[in-house]
Amino acid sequence: MSFTCIIVEDLQVAADYLKRCCEKSGQLEVKGHFTGVADALAFLNTNVVDLIFLDVEMPGATGFDLLDQIAYSPKVILTTSKPEYAFDAFEYNVTDFLKKPFTYQRFLDALKKIPPAAPQVADNTVTESGLDHIFIKADGKLIRLNNDEILYIESMGDYVKFVTGEKKYITHNTIKNLEEKVSKQNFMKVHRSYIINIDKISNIRENGLFISGKEIPISKAHKQEVLKRLNII
Repeated sequence: MSFTCIIVEDLQVAADYLKRCCEKSGQLEVKGHFTGVADALAFLNTNVVDLIFLDVEMPGATGFDLLDQIAYSPKVILTTSKPEYAFDAFEYNVTDFLKKPFTYQRFLDALKKIPPAAPQVADNTVTESGLDHIFIKADGKLIRLNNDEILYIESMGDYVKFVTGEKKYITHNTIKNLEEKVSKQNFMKVHRSYIINIDKISNIRENGLFISGKEIPISKAHKQEVLKRLNII
């Protein structure tokens, strides 16, 4: 089991101790240390981590202010010397509450409360059928792609490539998984390696279709469904 994490702590000695605990455990990869809420929030707006070690009292804003502003829900372990924050921690549904100073064993006990990570494939795409967009994880960031931006999705083994008119994004996922996640109103699978945006088709030939100059094969298994969806008689 391995998790990515950041440390949000204004006291350097406390941050150094946490980092040593993380490294010693062999379970955590520390992606960064931030001494205030603003810098941590800027990082979390463009990067995804599994866990935040979060101090409560910091200059300018509190750890709870950070939790109010982040766009997704990583696991959180609060680290503070003041037990009176325990109730607020409960209200924010944090994973654990480490009262400073804490021992390495207490640190390990907190890690045990983190549920196993979901498979990577499920983590990399956040969507529901019918939405007009999809979030993908690429280059360590959550990237929003509107449905009408996506031309097609191509399998690359354990990865897939999202192709837009401007850019290509590679993320750890599978065509099979995405078939259930993307909007069925906009997309359809035409081959075991391709999901296409129906509205982006420029022309169709017997065993293939063209999107933005790219020829995409239509498999025999999907041909009838393609013809039906496109109202071709």
